[in-house]
Amino acid sequence: MTNRADPFDLSGRVAVVTGAGSGIGRGTAQQLAAAGAHVVCADVNAAAAEATADGIGKAASAAALDVTDRAAVFALIGNTAEEHGRLDILVNVAGIIRTGRVVDVEVADLDAVLDVNFKGTFHGCQAAARIMCAAGGGSIVNTASGAVDTGQPEIMSYSVSKAAVVQLTRNLAAEVGRFGVRVNAVAPGLVRTAMTERHYLLPDGGVDEAARAAAEKPLRRMSPLGMIGEPEDIAHAVRYLVSDAARFVTGQIIRPNGGVAMPW
Repeated sequence: MTNRADPFDLSGRVAVVTGAGSGIGRGTAQQLAAAGAHVVCADVNAAAAEATADGIGKAASAAALDVTDRAAVFALIGNTAEEHGRLDILVNVAGIIRTGRVVDVEVADLDAVLDVNFKGTFHGCQAAARIMCAAGGGSIVNTASGAVDTGQPEIMSYSVSKAAVVQLTRNLAAEVGRFGVRVNAVAPGLVRTAMTERHYLLPDGGVDEAARAAAEKPLRRMSPLGMIGEPEDIAHAVRYLVSDAARFVTGQIIRPNGGVAMPW
């Protein structure tokens, strides 16, 4: 039932967040826990997942998970539902990027990106949807990208994988709505995460502020808000989508992107 006093409250709900070891995944796990949910923080980097869960506290637990391992994804999601007696939320954030011009992309690199970004999301959707449909409700949020709305050089593999996530989201939403399950996606614009900061990180892990300013200056000009996003900006959108405030929202692609793209 809808919590009419506070439709954003997630108390008593159970969530799994993949890619929770850093960036948008970590920010999302923190947001959902702050709203009252118990969050399973899953990441291929076990230490990073533990760090996220430890930072949250009692409302979180950690799990090592390679989303390309279908059996492992099903096991984690199934075990979570069994342990807690429910599964209310799945947020698929885990993703990678490989760059290269279309004419130069190696098939192995394309396969690697599709395996994580698309198939990893598919595995999670399939496992969670089976449990949620049987239970009569739940919310799945997938992570697409602002790259699905524009043509950009050297990120074909990434863009194609995220476009596939968009269509997966729509198709699944059309199939499971009658069971009370909602499926949506976020398509972030440029956000400060490890994926974007690779362009100006120093060998010791620090940030070259001059290089960052130079890299971000033209990107800020593209945004009507003149902003570069932070992980929490995307996490707030996810919190809305999984909450009762979005009870009438499914099959949608929410674009927290600073206004860089404004598709119909």
